Amino acid sequence: MTPPTTPRATYRFQFHKDFTFADAEALVPYLDDLGISHLYASPITTARSGSTHGYDVVDATRINPELGGEDAFRSLVAALRTRDMGVIIDIVPNHMGVAGGENAWWNDVLTHGDDSEFARYFDIDWREKLVLPILGDPLAETLASGALKVEQVDGGYVLEAYGEHRLPIRDEDQATALTDDIAALIDRQHYRLASWRVANDELNWRRFFTINDLAGLRAEDPVVFEATHALYFRLYAEGLIDGVRVDHVDGLTDPAGYCRQLRSRLDASERPADAPAGPAYIVIEKILADGEPLSTDWGVDGTSGYDFMEQVTALLHAPAGAEPLAELWAKTSGRSADFAPEELRARQELLAWQFDAQHRRCVAAFVALARSTPDCDGLTAGMLHRAIERLLWVFPVYRTYGTGGAAPASDATIRDTVRQRIVPFVPPGEGAVVDRILGWLAGIGLGDTALAAEAVRKFQQLSAPIAAKAVEDTAFYRYGRLLSRNDVGFDAAWLSMDIDAFHAAMIDRARDWPAAMLATATHDHKRGEDVRARLAVLSEAPDMWRACVERWIELAAPFTDDVDPTDTYMLFQTLVGAWPEDLAAGATQGLSAYAERIVAWQEKALREAKLRSSWEAPDDAYETRCHDLVRALLDPARSRAFLDDIVAFVGRIAPAAAANSLAQVALRYAVPGVPDLYQGTEMADLSLVDPDNRRPVDYARLRDRSAAKTPAKMALITRLLALRREHPAVFSEGAYEPVGLTGIRADRAIAFRRVGKEASLRCVVPLRCAERHIEAIDARDWWGDTALASGELLADLLGEHALSVEMLSSQQR
Repeated sequence: MTPPTTPRATYRFQFHKDFTFADAEALVPYLDDLGISHLYASPITTARSGSTHGYDVVDATRINPELGGEDAFRSLVAALRTRDMGVIIDIVPNHMGVAGGENAWWNDVLTHGDDSEFARYFDIDWREKLVLPILGDPLAETLASGALKVEQVDGGYVLEAYGEHRLPIRDEDQATALTDDIAALIDRQHYRLASWRVANDELNWRRFFTINDLAGLRAEDPVVFEATHALYFRLYAEGLIDGVRVDHVDGLTDPAGYCRQLRSRLDASERPADAPAGPAYIVIEKILADGEPLSTDWGVDGTSGYDFMEQVTALLHAPAGAEPLAELWAKTSGRSADFAPEELRARQELLAWQFDAQHRRCVAAFVALARSTPDCDGLTAGMLHRAIERLLWVFPVYRTYGTGGAAPASDATIRDTVRQRIVPFVPPGEGAVVDRILGWLAGIGLGDTALAAEAVRKFQQLSAPIAAKAVEDTAFYRYGRLLSRNDVGFDAAWLSMDIDAFHAAMIDRARDWPAAMLATATHDHKRGEDVRARLAVLSEAPDMWRACVERWIELAAPFTDDVDPTDTYMLFQTLVGAWPEDLAAGATQGLSAYAERIVAWQEKALREAKLRSSWEAPDDAYETRCHDLVRALLDPARSRAFLDDIVAFVGRIAPAAAANSLAQVALRYAVPGVPDLYQGTEMADLSLVDPDNRRPVDYARLRDRSAAKTPAKMALITRLLALRREHPAVFSEGAYEPVGLTGIRADRAIAFRRVGKEASLRCVVPLRCAERHIEAIDARDWWGDTALASGELLADLLGEHALSVEMLSSQQR
């Protein structure tokens, strides 16, 4: 039986100072009317002042006062409980925000160095001073500019940089802080001030990915675990929350051990009699590669839903579009038709650049391990460096899960894949070095066990950020066969998922992960769910798309001087995918607003790609040319022919895009799992990468709806949530049974049943029917003899409806 703490359906809110607990409390009746069971909150612990996301936690022991603090949170929970609703919160065990002087633990480390009681909290190599890469220039130049000063704050002295950073000074230097030579004063501190540009090469503490403002936590230390989780345990024990979503679990030293410990601590709590009984609901943010299983012994309910987002998006795409779209991309951009070369190049570049310091420290750990292992005297530091480098070039998953001893059995498949992939890159005669490292990752042939654990940890905490930054935050911005297949957790190398594979994945989900989250939009997505649904139509109409692109290249020619064709082609896709509903070709004001959204996306895309610009060295001239192109194309006075054409094209594919959107909704709410509704996406989600996907939601508009006004997407969500409320056991415990199809269009729909004890749900969802919608083919002519295995014709079952979702009694099934 499903525990009361397990959500029936969640609604994700992004909290910040402009959307607080009080704002959410006012929306509780709306969520209840929709059919939501649990509010799913972004991090609620105290984050850096003004944080728009909450993942830069500066005080893990206190609910964020900018959100209303604990009193407002309790009021929100009380409002939810009166409607038998609950709360799931996002927690951040991997890192903390350390910029701005607001983190007391970090400040204590800066003050007292490795003697600080909090030094063990952070992953710092204390063989040298803690490197603080916060300066805009080298230290000598910064001192000469006068940007560093000693200031008095709250009765003590601090070092102030640029009027922004306040750094603590050692206790023993307080008395002479004002009279000392500032350079000598700085030299005596437990930290070394440095230019931000040295971070990639000299940082001696683990950061989150490449963000110098976020320092890695050592959650594997029992003291750190208890200190950083005490608030969560108290909230759960008091019945204020029903579970958690764990952010970036792969950043931790031992994700499996952490999850089991979290499960044990939460479920040991004695909750109030009026709170839903446990066990706690626990999901993890985990990116699963194609074919990578999530171990069932971690004590979690599943992932936060990126794997489902990948599966359902791929299902919407037509496999026949892969080759022509790849050819069009290669011809237009001059880049590879395949994704693999882009991924390899990005991994090589980022490992040699942004992760150089972390890479060298990883190598040093393996050198120490080799020296402790009797038969490894022939392994040089250079050999180990080359082997680790090449392993990271080809590693097929975020990480392995051994901890220096025997590794999980699932790691064996990963190592086998690596052995196959790495062959072309291994220097002659050094294959044995690769085998030795893979053996150490498996817990084989170890020397000193403590050194082994440290070496394995450093490799795993490097392979995960390399995968994230090289693939999702670099290669995805360089490869543009079809942008709907470039999103968090996606494999851009393949375009489509066949129906049988989707069925198999859902059967596995029903068996192993019936309470895992089902997401199609998140605070981190690169394109909204309906942007992806619209772009998926292009996989069914590659010739029509090619013709449009060729026309648009000509129409845009006056504005594309020295703009890379790659960037122009990605711009065309983005304009089509995110085109606002009802935006007309002559709507100057609306087009201007849209242009600024696109410019913001474009700036991020150019800098993440790191080809013509970057965050580290923005090419202002090139970016300006690209932004000018956007504004010119969206200006009716200069590009009316282009605008007329793109509006006509978006209109032509709109029915097919809407069908994809509804198919996505139906699957999210009908397959095994807990569906999540990201804020505001009950209406069309035509958002782009953050911050666009975190724009304020117009809840007044969402609440002011009647049957006549409710869009089809919102109506379907409401209907399916009502079914989940009325028949909870069918969705939480019902089996997933594929339903066979026969006939001319048997491959253009997916059908299945969710079978419960008293009733069942039958779902029939058309797929990849763009031709029918674009050519306005009559439904009966389109479906012809296509029928369910029971003999029911789809033409009769569907008629002109987008899909069929029907509850069946035990007699009917």
